[in-house]
Amino acid sequence: MQKMKNRFLRTGSIVALVALVADQLHKYLMLHEFGFMAGRFVEVTSFFNLVMVWNYGISFGMLNDADDGKQALILIIMTLAIVSFLFFWLRKAESKFQAASIGLVIGGALGNMLDRIFYGAVADFFDFHIAANHWPAFNIADVAISVGVFLLVVESFIGIKKA
Repeated sequence: MQKMKNRFLRTGSIVALVALVADQLHKYLMLHEFGFMAGRFVEVTSFFNLVMVWNYGISFGMLNDADDGKQALILIIMTLAIVSFLFFWLRKAESKFQAASIGLVIGGALGNMLDRIFYGAVADFFDFHIAANHWPAFNIADVAISVGVFLLVVESFIGIKKA
């Protein structure tokens, strides 16, 4: 049984690493290779733009205006606490599906945390909209977190075991 738990830990850790690397590579390319600066946008389709937005707050831009210089540090500490809990949960994962889902959340959280460490804010690039109604800009880390949480909720309802 212990060997199986270790396999799930490995699965979740690999997924977390892939999510983290994908997020950080995308942000590096957008900021440093393509030179996206705050306020810049490129219309890709009638409902999707590439933008450059610095998010000083939390998910979906909440608390974005509350930056007092300490907010990034507080959010980094909170992220470390949450990721610590998630690693503990990952060690007890009961399936590959659950481990991969937890790994997505860990990788996304660490990706956004690294932005706060390096830049003091999170870099967001994806802007979906209908006419003038825009969803808050987001990034690959946010997608990993959202998909991971969604899959964990699905798993809690259907109870995927030993997959």
